[in-house]
Amino acid sequence: MIRAVAHVALAVLWIAVIAGLLALGTWQVQRRAWKLDLIARVDARLKAPPVPAPALADTEDAYSRVSATGRFLPGKDSFVQASTVQGPGWWVMTPLRVEALGDKRAPRTILINRGYVAERRAAPVPTERVTITGLLRLTEPKGGFLRSNDPVAQRWHSRDVAAIAARQGLTDTAPYFIDADAAGNAPGQPVGGLTVVKFPNSHLVYAITWYVLAMMTAAGFYYWITLVRRRGRPA
Repeated sequence: MIRAVAHVALAVLWIAVIAGLLALGTWQVQRRAWKLDLIARVDARLKAPPVPAPALADTEDAYSRVSATGRFLPGKDSFVQASTVQGPGWWVMTPLRVEALGDKRAPRTILINRGYVAERRAAPVPTERVTITGLLRLTEPKGGFLRSNDPVAQRWHSRDVAAIAARQGLTDTAPYFIDADAAGNAPGQPVGGLTVVKFPNSHLVYAITWYVLAMMTAAGFYYWITLVRRRGRPA
């Protein structure tokens, strides 16, 4: 009797493991479909002509090509740790006082990632009116490189718009920033246009792995059931 109960419990556990592995595989298939849709939507935004920078932004606006016209605020640079194709260095974040965002209630300042510098020293910002074109990026409030931002010491590991704006004494700031493209690159200026837009998509591999494990577990279960039945037969 005890042996029979143990066999039933083991069988239930085994079936539960198989079901769990199948569920994980199916979940990865669904994640792959979601990721492919995300990649297609972002790719469409990257190929679209730039539009005026919006007042607000959410995940559906990320990586949209936008433009903003205004004047940079001098003496307000923030340097954010960066790792780029040109090596380690810093992103130069400079506030742009914009002329219009299409809404009188909209924020009047946008943080612009002017680009990469190898040393924590940026060229003076242009004093004339400029139009910046680039990619709309969502704020990064959780730090980066496994390190938290230190606003007091001006040590930035991620582009946290609210924290940078507060540290620089900025008000009425848009809740996103713009990665400037390479159009404004000039000798001695930060190098723009280095944004890497790439989404890892290994979900098919993961799905196959879970399904193969489910098949192996099911084969083991079948073998165990066969073995139990053989042992239960009278000699």
